[in-house]
Amino acid sequence: MSKISVIMGIYNCEATLGAAIESILAQTYRDFELIMCDDGSTDGTYALAQSYAEKFNNVKVLKNEKNMRLAYSLNHCLSVAEGEYIARMDADDLSCPDRFEKQVEFLDAHQEIDLLGTSLTIKDGDKLLYNRIYEYDPIKSVFLTSSPFAHPTVMMRKSVLDALGGYRVSPETMRCEDLDLWFRFAIAGYKGVNLPDPLYIYQESISDYKKRTVKAALGIRKVYLKYYKETKAPFKYKLMTLKPVIAAFLPASFKAKHHRKAGQRI
Repeated sequence: MSKISVIMGIYNCEATLGAAIESILAQTYRDFELIMCDDGSTDGTYALAQSYAEKFNNVKVLKNEKNMRLAYSLNHCLSVAEGEYIARMDADDLSCPDRFEKQVEFLDAHQEIDLLGTSLTIKDGDKLLYNRIYEYDPIKSVFLTSSPFAHPTVMMRKSVLDALGGYRVSPETMRCEDLDLWFRFAIAGYKGVNLPDPLYIYQESISDYKKRTVKAALGIRKVYLKYYKETKAPFKYKLMTLKPVIAAFLPASFKAKHHRKAGQRI
């Protein structure tokens, strides 16, 4: 049984998957298993993942019968995960070599913390752009206005994720399954914090901003409104749920420029 189970949904990512896997295999902390779930890829993604599974005993590859999206794929990974901690990873990003070492050290030393995220270094292609620093202790007000954790950076106690029932598979949470998880996590009384260190390199190009469609924004709004109802948040926050919807109509280049301006330049 490994200390960490790394879960990754993979779909048509043949061009970036190898580097993502190598960044996990290069971790200074070695007690982990990597579980990937192919979500009906039509390129060479599954074959590439399988080649790593054949070479390394701690790499496993699952496959959905058809494309089921990220939440289902991550739950598929969780169904076979054996680790005390669950770590996330995306197929087009990189984890810094000491990421797992620092996260495990922190969680082992702080039993009252259930989830640990990190800050990010944002890249576009091969170019590193800036650091996005997440607040160490995202208090309730942060949950009310923005995502408190960067999803692919988190390491979480498996017992907590199991208690929450994993990710919610629903059309309403598509592209915001992480936000839904954070809200359920907070309502259940669990505690999460972020390390200020940027231990994860996150791919974010103009094309990623184009994916922030009106349909996706409406889904995010529904998740927020559900959380506000359950926590009896002030009415002003309900009006703020229109923000992602309005932003969806803005040009992708404008949204990228706005976010990058707010980052910590490297």
